[in-house]
Amino acid sequence: MSKSTQHRGIRKVVSTHLPTVFGVFDLIGFEKANKVKRERDTALVMMLGDLQDRVPLLRIHSQCLTGEVLGSLRCDCRGQLEVAMSTIAEQGFGLVIYLHQEGRGIGLMAKLQAYALQDQGLDTIEANEALGFDADCRDFSVAVAVLHELKILQVRLMSNNPQKVDALTKGGIEVIELIACEAPPNPYALSYLRTKKKKMGHSLSIM
Repeated sequence: MSKSTQHRGIRKVVSTHLPTVFGVFDLIGFEKANKVKRERDTALVMMLGDLQDRVPLLRIHSQCLTGEVLGSLRCDCRGQLEVAMSTIAEQGFGLVIYLHQEGRGIGLMAKLQAYALQDQGLDTIEANEALGFDADCRDFSVAVAVLHELKILQVRLMSNNPQKVDALTKGGIEVIELIACEAPPNPYALSYLRTKKKKMGHSLSIM
């Protein structure tokens, strides 16, 4: 199957402007049919500057309602999003692809059940597995499809996650530079971050 065939089905739904504390981003909504779930996967793209003549910064970010809306300190999700948007604004061009994959793809209620298990002493991976899920259930194919639709085939990726590099590379996107995306850790998130580093291979400076 050709790469062009693999990425068919993605469509731009709407484009508007998003004023933020970091600057005014172009906000684009995308949809892609999911034949397995018989529904549509959605993604938001926050884009700044002209991305066609240079290799843009890219952050692929998964939704985290508890961290980004409720201010939870159990994870670094909100901090990573803010670091990415701030860095893009400083450099003047780049994009964030925001995927609706709460709780590494297990959904909000299951994520809260995993929190309860973590309260009992399980780490984030053990909690997912106790609920019958993989350590990480996310699928980054929508992000790959969005990049092809935007005709962006080379990126400077802001991530600590080797799975994202692998997904982009397999999808025909060249990662020419990997840039750390770390927020200052807080005591509540230390165990979570150490598990990501030790068991999931994330490149983190935390000991």
